[in-house]
This record gives sequence, structure tokens and C-alpha cells, in this order.
Amino acid sequence: MAQRDDVVEYINRTLDIGSIKDYCPNGLQVEGRAQINHIVSGVTASARFLEAAIAASADAVLVHHGYFWSGESPVLTGMKLARIRALLEADISLLAYHLPLDVHPTLGNNAQLAELLGFQVDGRVLAGGTDGLLFHGRARQSYANGAFIEGVEQRIGRPVVAVGRSERPIERVAWCSGGAQRFLSQAAELGVDAYISGEISEQTTHEARENGVLYIAAGHHATERFGVQALGEQLSRQLQLTHQFIDVDNPA
Repeated sequence: MAQRDDVVEYINRTLDIGSIKDYCPNGLQVEGRAQINHIVSGVTASARFLEAAIAASADAVLVHHGYFWSGESPVLTGMKLARIRALLEADISLLAYHLPLDVHPTLGNNAQLAELLGFQVDGRVLAGGTDGLLFHGRARQSYANGAFIEGVEQRIGRPVVAVGRSERPIERVAWCSGGAQRFLSQAAELGVDAYISGEISEQTTHEARENGVLYIAAGHHATERFGVQALGEQLSRQLQLTHQFIDVDNPA
């Protein structure tokens, strides 16, 4: 068992949240009980996830997508009120980390994607105003377009949307989890053969075709399942907590 404030301080320091400008607050978003024994992680603090965490006797939940996003209404009504009421009534803390959990060089979503997909990380560059957000490197071997797509599907565990194609064998790759399709042209400037993210927009198809790059949209949710798991497991080891990941499926 650990003190809530010690857990929050440990994560904040580990992810260096003060160095990253974000459009939501990172850290403790809703305060629950002072002590934490069991922490439940997930991608998004949705009502269904919170119901599962409460049923699992969570003392705190750790998510990538929390609340209080820049530009949204600050009032507590409807869906937002129901979510926060559930946390308060169960006395559960909500710990949410967005961009800091994308960019971390070992625990982050992109670092964990590299490990899952077998990529060597050669570098991390500034993208969207966040330093180190766009990862690039190399696959373990050369792949034809189709074989590369199949490999990503097998490791991600779901079908993907693939557009464009590389005229060369796929060796050099770039990736950024979530809604990072807008970085496709920037990735192409790095000389990669393929770029992987979570989502696809109408213009993404044209960018991929005209840049001669294979683009794979592997799912926003699907590509962001791994950072919270890695962080939760580290908390379990370092702070003597129990950790459980709950995946609420999302096709997006």
C-alpha cells in the first residue's frame, strides 16, 4: 500500500510532466482516498471503464484520456457529471497523463509500440509543438507492403486501414500513437517507407499516395493501450501496489 500523494509525485517526476505543454491537466484530476493498494489502468476514463474499475475494487485509476480538455465546457452536467460522481461516490482517484505518456522514451505509448512491433528507435523529433513525439527507426528486416501490414495486424490484434504504398522494401519506419495522421508528411520528410498512427482523415490517403509512403491507421485506442500498462506495472514493482489493466474495446 502507498500514499496517494506519493504515487502521484512518483508518476509526475517519472514522466517529467512539467516540461511538456499539454491541452489538459496531467496528474491527479479527481482526488480519492489517501491510500492506494490497487490501481486499475485503462485508455479512457469512460463510464464503462469506471464501472469495471469500481467492480475491481480500485483505489485509483490511471488513464491516458482523462477530463478537463482545453476548449470544452467547464460545467459539470450530463455525461461529465455522471463520470465524476461515480469517482467521488466510490472515493477513487483519477490519475491522467496525456502527452507525457506518449513521449516517454521507455514507458510511453510510442516506445511501447516500438517494442511490440519490433522496431529499432533511431530518433524522436518535435511534432505538433511537442518535442520527441514523433518516433522513427527501422524494422527488424525488409518487408513487402502486404507482409508489413499483416505483421502490424498480428501484433496489434485487430485489422488496420492501410493506404498508399512504398515502392521500396519497407525498412525505415516512423510512428506516433493516437490521432497523429497529421504528421504523415513530416514523417515522409524523414525518408521513411511507412508511417503508423491511430487514425485516418480524408486527406491522409492523398498524402500517403503522393509521398510514396505506406500509411497504416491501426486505431487510436489500439495504439494507446500500452503506455498505461507499462506505467502501471512499474508502479506495481516500485511502490508495492497491485495493478490491473482493463481494456474497454473501442473500434476507433
